[in-house]
Amino acid sequence: MSTTLTEKPAETDSGRRLLRGMPWLVVRQHRVALVCVLGLTLVGALLILYGRNELVQLLDAKGWPDKDAGQPMENNRVYEYVGSILGGLPLILAVFIGAPLIAGDQENGTAQLVTTQSATRRQWLIAKLVLAYTLALVSGVVLSALFTWWWKPYRSVFLSDWIDGAIFDNTGPVLPAFLLFLTAAGITIGTLIRRVLPAMVVTFLFTTITTMFVWDELRVRLGDTQIFTYPMDTELPARYAEAYEVDRWVGSADGTLYGWGTCAEATEKAQNACIKEHGIVNDVIEYLDYSQMAPMQWTAAGILLAGTALLTAFTLWRVTRRPV
Repeated sequence: MSTTLTEKPAETDSGRRLLRGMPWLVVRQHRVALVCVLGLTLVGALLILYGRNELVQLLDAKGWPDKDAGQPMENNRVYEYVGSILGGLPLILAVFIGAPLIAGDQENGTAQLVTTQSATRRQWLIAKLVLAYTLALVSGVVLSALFTWWWKPYRSVFLSDWIDGAIFDNTGPVLPAFLLFLTAAGITIGTLIRRVLPAMVVTFLFTTITTMFVWDELRVRLGDTQIFTYPMDTELPARYAEAYEVDRWVGSADGTLYGWGTCAEATEKAQNACIKEHGIVNDVIEYLDYSQMAPMQWTAAGILLAGTALLTAFTLWRVTRRPV
């Protein structure tokens, strides 16, 4: 006697997948890097939440803002850890995600194998870029939003000025734009070099030079400086407490400016004679106001995103026009 089986066949694993095809293959290929970056993002987010809560409790205990809270962020271990994560994340994404993304497949022949199957070269590349850029964007948006939430209401007790890289580059739209740009730069370098280790070395050098030298010079040029003149030997008005001083001079009544050290003489008598000779009566500062921070950050983000778009277009053109 035979028995007829009428049970419904079990669904295949592919039917339960959130991703299928090329996106699933790319995520699976880079799952270790994906988990590491997301894990670092989670650690950074938790540290920011803890650090903000700790700072709020400390300031409340000291009666801030009615009373002076001193320097609660000095030697703050949590803030140092957060700074290390925020400062290291661009390098990690550029060197360990961007540089090997295409170069690894080019070097070991995976790219040629994939593109001889049903997927086209463009589909393979777009899946790779979407993964890398999504990772950079998610990490940047989460950490930037949380760090801005920590810093902005309590910026007066932080040791860094708003124009410093530790603040300007890690708040608002700048961090996600920076992560996207450096990731794109790493991908482009890897595409050109086609070998993982040399690409990682070159990307490391490019990222270091960009973040430590080029960007520091560019950042202060994103805003329009203003001039303020006030009488010598008087205090700078309180409304300029958050202004970033770009340069400083001394000036005469007719508006002539002299270098700050023009009358830095050895004796007070010689100094007074020099001041009288030049008719110096004012101190003059060139500054960027805190109110310019948001426009400067959006300008910076625009520059970085434009750079990302150009690098991405070049990578797409390079890979689709030449053998992988």
